Amino acid sequence: MSGESFRALLDGVRYEVLPAKATEDKVLTHVPRDITVTVTASPVKGLEPTLDLTARLAAHGYRVVPHVPARLVRDDAHLKDVVDRLRGAGVDDVFVPAGDADPPAGPYDGALPMLRRLGELGSPFAQLGITGYPESHPLIHDDLTVQAMWDKRTHATYIVSNLCFDPRLLGDWVGRVRRRGVTLPLRVGVAGPVQRAKLLSMAAKIGVGESTRFLTKHASWFLRFAAPGGYSPDRLLARSAGALTAPSAGVAGLHVFTFNQIAETERWRRALLDRSGG
Repeated sequence: MSGESFRALLDGVRYEVLPAKATEDKVLTHVPRDITVTVTASPVKGLEPTLDLTARLAAHGYRVVPHVPARLVRDDAHLKDVVDRLRGAGVDDVFVPAGDADPPAGPYDGALPMLRRLGELGSPFAQLGITGYPESHPLIHDDLTVQAMWDKRTHATYIVSNLCFDPRLLGDWVGRVRRRGVTLPLRVGVAGPVQRAKLLSMAAKIGVGESTRFLTKHASWFLRFAAPGGYSPDRLLARSAGALTAPSAGVAGLHVFTFNQIAETERWRRALLDRSGG
């Protein structure tokens, strides 16, 4: 990948973090204020940790994008409260996945009904992100994930792809999205420079139930991290450069899954920029 291509992808970078005890300090210490931070939500811990960390980071001057999984919203009053709290914190961009809570906490069993309800509430957020799946979802057939993305496109302003480790699949997915007529900007989800031992440790800290669910759904991830040579985000980006940087791809930047290895992720980004002359 050329230096210019690297810089184009890194210019729109976002860091996804988990709302753990040390996350705020890690972000303050290592993440420049011009990098957008997205905050995940857990079906085990609920929305409160996400909303709290979002407000704190926003107060520190970061642009913060909270994840608000539809299946964690208890009812209409809860949704309105979430909207009010986020707007009060200055948040104008929200990522709305379906979420993994089973059963759902309330009436929203997927992202689309909640996206529609947000529209009925006056579209309180200028930006709304939805999920795309380059690799197969562990619970949903590929045809359904593509159809769901099509159905949600009129309610959203961009798409974030879930993790993908195969450059060919990633490039094919971008092409499929565009051939389908979906024109929303894409933010390509990639794992940062994750060390397998630290990833396993972080999964354990999330909580027993959450860890079991995470490991069961994503066992193939760990096999890839443990493979000879390990996982390299540089290698993934280099091999998918043509597909991701083509003007027709409409890729707005990278969505980096840090797994709270925030210092390591930022060192990696700066090293890439140095190598590319940025």
